This record gives sequence, structure tokens and C-alpha cells, in this order.
Amino acid sequence: MHVPDGFIDAPTSVATGVVAAAAIAVSLRGARRELDERTAPLAGLVAAFIFAVQMLNFPVAAGTSGHLLGGALAAILVGPCTGVLCVSVVLLMQGILFADGGLTALGVNITNMAIVTTVVAYAAFRGLVKILPRGRRSITVASFVAAVLSVPAAALAFTLMYAVGGTTDVSIGKVATAMVGVHILIGIGEATITALTVGAVIAVRPDLVYGARDLRQRLKLRVGGELVDAPAAEPAAAPVAARSSRKVWAVGLVTSLVLAGFVSFYASADPDGLEKVAADHGIDKKTEEHDAADSPLADYGVKDITDARLSGGLAGVIGVGVTVVAGTGVFWAVRRRRTADASPTAVENV
Repeated sequence: MHVPDGFIDAPTSVATGVVAAAAIAVSLRGARRELDERTAPLAGLVAAFIFAVQMLNFPVAAGTSGHLLGGALAAILVGPCTGVLCVSVVLLMQGILFADGGLTALGVNITNMAIVTTVVAYAAFRGLVKILPRGRRSITVASFVAAVLSVPAAALAFTLMYAVGGTTDVSIGKVATAMVGVHILIGIGEATITALTVGAVIAVRPDLVYGARDLRQRLKLRVGGELVDAPAAEPAAAPVAARSSRKVWAVGLVTSLVLAGFVSFYASADPDGLEKVAADHGIDKKTEEHDAADSPLADYGVKDITDARLSGGLAGVIGVGVTVVAGTGVFWAVRRRRTADASPTAVENV
């Protein structure tokens, strides 16, 4: 689904860039409400995990592979606004460092892979959670369905963009059928990864899953023979909660490093859904060379290292490290801005 330079014309790329910039601005404000001392560092980890799992292409049909997009996973784990930012950080790192996804097409990729997937997935997820029985299993089921829907939605969004600004003359009907068809299959893989990951986190720390916040039960106290809600925890308790999430953070980081540094070597080498459709229908006739094609990490390998396993594994580890640092920095800055806005001085000034 990473659109390279040359697929979409300049006016459409600029328009999607404006849409992406506006969505990121809105998401930065929204993320202030979603992030706290526990989830701010975990949001950076979610970005790194998505980067790692996107390196694991899985076969979906003869000669075609797919990989995680991550919008549904991010939205459910850390919130829809923060989810948009997580996937956007991943796409930025991939485009600049690994020559994956065109730089002029960055707006197209953020719109498709970050905005559309997150919005569609979270809307479907919240709708399902409201009608399904209250419980952890329902969260997992809703995660699966939401993720399935998000991938063909992104494929359809790309098709609409191509209908407006495609650089080759092809049948849009055939492109739409091929894109949506193959990405439904990819969506099943996406849904499986998303449901397993969300289920695993809920099993150990349900309080860290944004989409499961409605499952948290208020502590009840018996007062005068009646049960009443206990007062909310004092802010001073937050640092303890933050420390208690360090084990989850460490396990998640190690998992991401293993996936990117070792398991990625065994990923499918077949072209992904977009690459396959583009080759079959002539969409790729005007593909342009990536501006970062000479990057030391281009194509997920370290330049001048001839051993493919070592080169790819080292590139994956570097990618996870850079993404977790960049993502954590962004989300801590957003969290600090929220804290500053809520400070007594800020309130007095209001």
C-alpha cells in the first residue's frame, strides 16, 4: 500500500498533502486528551511495533503478499488521534530512511494508511463494542472486524485518488476490483495480527488499552450500608502506574526488535497487493526513482553489507530504534503540552 512517486499527479499529491497536514494538526490536539503518563511512552512503542510488523510480508494469493497497515491496531491500543500520529511517524521514517513510499506521495500514503484506516477501524470498533456483550472477548472480536474493514477501505481510497490524479490511462473499474479484492485477503491477515496483539495486551494490562477503557470498573465502597463509587485516583498515583508499565514496554520493544531483526528475513518476497495490481494493470508505467534511493538503509538493507540476513536484520533493528525514539519524543512532547495547558498558571490565565 506504500504508494511510490509517479503513481499520482502533482495536484492530487498536493491536495492529499494538505489533507494529511490538517489531519495531523487535529490529531496532535486530540492526542493530548488520549495520552497520559502510562500511554505516552507506549504510543512510541506502538509505532515501533507497527514498523517491525510491516516488514513481515505474508502470502495472500499466488504471487502476492500483504503486510500490516496498523491503523486499526494503533487506534484501539492508544486512541484514534494518537493512532493517526503513530502510523504517520512510521510512514515518515520509511520514506526518508528506507526509500519505502514516495516522498511526494507522503500525503497520499498518510491519507490512505494512517487516516482512512484509523477512522474506519475505530468507527467500526466503537459501533461493535456498543452492541456486543460487555467483556474482553468482545474487544478482541471488534478489533478483528474493524481491522478487516480498514484495509479494503484504504484500497478503495487509493482507487478514488487514482481516478482523480492517476498518471496512466487504465480502467478504474478493473483497478478497483483488483485492489479491493486482494486487500480483503490482506485485511484478514491484518485482522488476525490486530486481534492477537490487542488480546495479548488486554490479558496482561487491560488498563493500557484505549479501546477497552469502558471495561474499567470503578472501585465501590460501602458507605452507610450502600455501595458508592470510590473517588478517582489522585494525580500523584500516576508515576507509580507509569513505572508499572515499564515491563510491558520492555517486552514490546524486545518483541519488535526480534521481529524486525530476525523474523523479517523469512517474510514473503512476493510483491504486495498494490505492487501486484500496479504491475498487472500498468499503473506503474510512470514510477519515478525514489529521492532517497541512495540512502544507506534503502530497501531495508544496510549499504555495503553483503550478507543479506545481516544487512536486513540490522536495518530492521535500526528502523525500530529510530521509530521508537522519534515516536516517543513526539508523544512525550504532546503529553507535556497537555500538562502545561492544565497547569494552575494556564488556568489562571484563562
